[in-house]
Amino acid sequence: MEIRQPNREISFKDKLIYTLIILVIYIIMSNIPIYGITMDSGTDYYYWLRVILASKRGTLTEMGIGPIVTAGLIMQLLQGSKLIEVNMGDPRDRAMFTGTQKVIAIGLTIFQSIAYIEGGAFGEIETTALKIIIFVQLVIAGQVIILLDEVLQKGYGLGSGVSLFIATGVAGQVFWNSFSFFNVSAEGSDFLPRGIIIAFFKVLFTSNQFPNSHIKAGEEIGILDLFIRKAGAPGLLGLITTIIIFLSVIYVQTMQVEIPLTYAGHKGYRGKYPMKLLYVSNIPVILAQALYANFLFFGQILWNQVEKHPNWRTWISIIGEFKEAAPGVDASHLQPVGGLLYLITPPQGLSFILDPANQETVGGIGLLFLHSAGYLVIFIIICVVFGRIWVEVSGLAPRDIAGQIINSKMQIPGFRRSEKVIEKILKRYIPTLTVLCGIIVGLLSFSADFLGALSSGTGLLLSVGIIQNYAETIGKEAAAEQMPGMSGLLGM
Repeated sequence: MEIRQPNREISFKDKLIYTLIILVIYIIMSNIPIYGITMDSGTDYYYWLRVILASKRGTLTEMGIGPIVTAGLIMQLLQGSKLIEVNMGDPRDRAMFTGTQKVIAIGLTIFQSIAYIEGGAFGEIETTALKIIIFVQLVIAGQVIILLDEVLQKGYGLGSGVSLFIATGVAGQVFWNSFSFFNVSAEGSDFLPRGIIIAFFKVLFTSNQFPNSHIKAGEEIGILDLFIRKAGAPGLLGLITTIIIFLSVIYVQTMQVEIPLTYAGHKGYRGKYPMKLLYVSNIPVILAQALYANFLFFGQILWNQVEKHPNWRTWISIIGEFKEAAPGVDASHLQPVGGLLYLITPPQGLSFILDPANQETVGGIGLLFLHSAGYLVIFIIICVVFGRIWVEVSGLAPRDIAGQIINSKMQIPGFRRSEKVIEKILKRYIPTLTVLCGIIVGLLSFSADFLGALSSGTGLLLSVGIIQNYAETIGKEAAAEQMPGMSGLLGM
């Protein structure tokens, strides 16, 4: 099944309607449970990948956009490494490229569905017939998600399904952690709602905040007690961190280096080639988190073999030792508490570190802080390495940009119009920007996780970039519809 290109110009209003309809369909699918399983059965091996995959445990969006992203990554790496030659300016080559990517995505959907069922992600499934029913649901749901993304990609809507679904998932997490009315933890003498904003107003209007009160200390909690909460509940520190990260990413994305250019055929024409401070955007942190998540996935599978093979415990403990996640966390997953995998586990926030139960499990608050510092160093190094690799394989290297400038008949004023010369100039900036990008996105992602932001650090970075891109796209679409002559100028 394939979505055809629109045979007419889609208006801005229609694009908005298509985008909203697709979003509503995805949200509905995210709330339809898979028939034949229970939500609390099995272990959520992909807990650490949920934000990147825009998926929801136990529903039709169990696999989310995983097959689409993986297929796109495979094709991008093949093209960037020159293993396949594709001319994106040729409609036939472009159709072959996107068609192959779609076939790979469907194949991955089938493969992952089988792996989910046979790997015990849904617990013990008793009959073969039930396995087939679950498999069919996952494959059909995966195909629908691929088609939803294709509808947007073909120009019926705005942006892409991948971006839209990720941003929606992160926004949902932030909204839930801000405004949920459900009670999740006992703090002081009360059970407070999970939503930090709701909990804040409940404490503000029901607790006595004055020191000369007749209420004894410890019977009720005050506003200060909400900064860091227990049982995985978001606190005021997390809310403040979320706002700061959001504003910081927007600010950093506006910083750029501009290379002056002139048109070789017209001496009076001048332009600029902008290179953002976040030169490779959020790609390094996405790849780093995906790598970590896959390590944790296989580590959990190995740890689950300890009960069947007690003699393996010593060796498996070196790789990673796990325990059941603390109460109040949203999913049934295993939490690393030892071994090599513990070193690459994202910090669970100050509330996790200051919890005495967790300190006893892993050996004290000092070890927890040491783990966080070690994770930060390793994480930043990996982000920088992945950033440098991505520049080489994705067409962002100095030689690639120099070729693009020469092909567009531009040159840098004051220098000979030569690809080698331009490449040498770009090498002064691109390697430095790549390293700085890896450090900055690594620090921002770590800070969000460590300080207990309302969503994961990776999710916040992704959502801010996506929202900013959508704002720019909507602005361009609206301007192009009001003044059709500006379409070419806006690059549409």
